[in-house]
Amino acid sequence: MATQREKLFGQFFTPEEVAAYLVGWAVRSHSARVLDPSCGDGEFLRQLRGAVGIELCGEHAAHASVSAPDAEVVQADFFEWALRQGPSFDAVVGNPPFIRYQQFNGATRKRALQLSRRIGCQFNGLTSSWAPFIAVSASLVRPGGRMAFVVPAEIGHATYAAPLVEGLCRHFASVAVIAVREKLFPHLSQDAWLLFADGKGGSTDRIGLTALEQFNPEIDPAVPACDISLQSWRAMGGRLRRFLIPRRLHDAYLSSVGGNGVARLQDVADVTIGYVSGDNDFFHFTPNAARLYGIPGDCLRPTIRRGEQLTADFVDDRLIDRWLAANEQICVLDLSTANELPRPVADYLESPRADEARTRYKCRVRDPWYIIPGVEKTPSAFITCMSGRETRLSINRAGAVCTNSVLAVTLRRRIPQTDLLRAWQHPLSRLSQELEGHPLGGGMLKIEPGEARRVHLPLTPFRASKTEEQAITEAIKLMRRWRHYEQEVDST
Repeated sequence: MATQREKLFGQFFTPEEVAAYLVGWAVRSHSARVLDPSCGDGEFLRQLRGAVGIELCGEHAAHASVSAPDAEVVQADFFEWALRQGPSFDAVVGNPPFIRYQQFNGATRKRALQLSRRIGCQFNGLTSSWAPFIAVSASLVRPGGRMAFVVPAEIGHATYAAPLVEGLCRHFASVAVIAVREKLFPHLSQDAWLLFADGKGGSTDRIGLTALEQFNPEIDPAVPACDISLQSWRAMGGRLRRFLIPRRLHDAYLSSVGGNGVARLQDVADVTIGYVSGDNDFFHFTPNAARLYGIPGDCLRPTIRRGEQLTADFVDDRLIDRWLAANEQICVLDLSTANELPRPVADYLESPRADEARTRYKCRVRDPWYIIPGVEKTPSAFITCMSGRETRLSINRAGAVCTNSVLAVTLRRRIPQTDLLRAWQHPLSRLSQELEGHPLGGGMLKIEPGEARRVHLPLTPFRASKTEEQAITEAIKLMRRWRHYEQEVDST
């Protein structure tokens, strides 16, 4: 398992055979000037002579200096160091730190995003550290030079990865990715792929992609299994992950979603996350607690608080009654339409517990603090955000609401709810969910509102050919393997 320090600083050191493969491809002569922008303990530097390594952590920098005595190891913030550098390296290799945007902040983040603009990369506020690391590294490569990196598999689906790929294609003659299904770092939930860029100063309108079951050092990134045009990649939302399935399966999918009666969920419904209470324990009640405080029933609404509650096709009164009988905490305080607060509610809002709740961030920035935005909206259906084998859509027949742990679906077109349910469960839609969603480790599939909106639905009776049906089924199984779902099930 990864330590807290590793998680905080994104320090996961590269297996020797992977480092050797990347160095062997990127470095073409003994006289080449080579940079590792985040050298860690020196795994890449040990395989080079006279390379330059940058490392923020003093302990790791000292270790790298000992293990690679020929290298010039600089203990520094890479982005601060890069401010004073120009394009002076023949090759850049490495494994950039993977720090999520919540920890990638302050002056370092500001500097990184500014330097990334050297190659035209405009990253958004949700960017993880590895993408600017590569963008800034690219600006330090001489004309004709190469780069080779270990990268998170997020390069295949993250919104912030698209500006990086676009930037590399504008500044290198070829760009290639090798996707590896078996983990390069077995002790991590994070998957890793390999990124290659060649011919600095050139440009390309294509991305090479090779999908492998396991790492293979014999594979030449210059001869990809799949040659994807930027136009096709953009049409697929800038997501390489959608090209993991073989072309014949991908073509069958595209043929099917182009048929009559197939629409995206966003064409018929709005999809959002549910409400954010600001203090879950204060605003949610069990039946016993509601009786204890004297909260009237017309000030409470049944709510879905976790995706695990969506185990049936319908959330109906019978299901709600079962939860209430079990004294579950599924009643949310809804005062959005209250003209005058009932005395028990007013007393509750003036209690010591309320004094604590009103100081929490989400509560103190709203007026009045006790009205939860969005709690008055009744969705048509709910979708699980995090799923194992497959996502679940449940029709709302109980007037329930949901928290931000669940997706809320509100139909705009007058279509039968059962048609929506049938369409969501159709194999074509199941494949679309796999392609539009993304893996989150442990075999889980995560689907965010924007991803759910893009899911294709066969809303009218859909007839696929036998070949298309088989292709769709095969593709679903393959995408589940890529997120390690079958592997996780087999190991339990």
